[in-house]
Amino acid sequence: MSVAGAVDLWKRKVPRRYQQWVIETRLGARRAIDAQRPLPEFLVIGAQRAGTSSLYKWLEAHPDVVASLRKETEYLTARWCRGEGWYRGHFPSRHSRRVASALGRPPLVTFEASPNYLFHPLAPLRAATLVPDAKLVALLRNPVDRAFSHFQHEVRAGREDLSFEDALDAEAERLAGEEGRMAADPCYRSLPWEQKSYVRRGHYAGQVERWVRAFGRDRLLVVRSEDLYADTAGSYGRILAFLGLAAWSPASFDNFSYTSGTPRAAPPSALAPATRQRLEAEFADANRELYDLLGEDLGWGA
Repeated sequence: MSVAGAVDLWKRKVPRRYQQWVIETRLGARRAIDAQRPLPEFLVIGAQRAGTSSLYKWLEAHPDVVASLRKETEYLTARWCRGEGWYRGHFPSRHSRRVASALGRPPLVTFEASPNYLFHPLAPLRAATLVPDAKLVALLRNPVDRAFSHFQHEVRAGREDLSFEDALDAEAERLAGEEGRMAADPCYRSLPWEQKSYVRRGHYAGQVERWVRAFGRDRLLVVRSEDLYADTAGSYGRILAFLGLAAWSPASFDNFSYTSGTPRAAPPSALAPATRQRLEAEFADANRELYDLLGEDLGWGA
């Protein structure tokens, strides 16, 4: 079994709370060895439920890439107050880079993937301050399908008791005031913002625009999730080219879509046609704004 396969098996077998303890212990040891580890060269910033787990695995497998210690560091969002040293501990040491250079290998490139980055209102400026030269990759999925997948995820995790339609009706009230609280307190973590934002996350234009203002359009690559899965090799090659990485392909493009362990409840398997129509109408104007911003029609709905 490969190292990556062993790690995946371990993650399936070991309770998440123990996984986090092991990671934090390793972070402490890594910081003791090299407290000034280089920061990542690129970030996968989202969107949630859009294929970031699979993309993380495929990029991690590239011979010139070293991934973060865990996929979602969430440093720019929920863990901002852990401090820069904590964040640096997720990445390879300067010594490992020197070894790669001595062996004649191309420079190691590091990255992380935290899908909440796209949606969090403070993440773009935090990233621009910390890693101003980083490149950004955003996966965007049809917001109707993304919203329903998000809901299914929350039901499986035991965090959603409402029907999807009732959750859509309750969303505005659930999220009321949360953005202001995040702006007022840099250490505040908004669980409603992360977990109950089924529709709000699908209004992509404003989210993408914040990142463009912070980094410039040329440093952001937007890839449709539908294209990532319909033409995985082609989309992966396009991402590697954008990142300046050598052309390469894993033996297989397995689907690593994240699920939260043993489901606590069974979510509905299909979206009701009337609810789909409701959401298509909800996202119609937002999609057109996104198309205008990107200069490209992504083909979602009418």
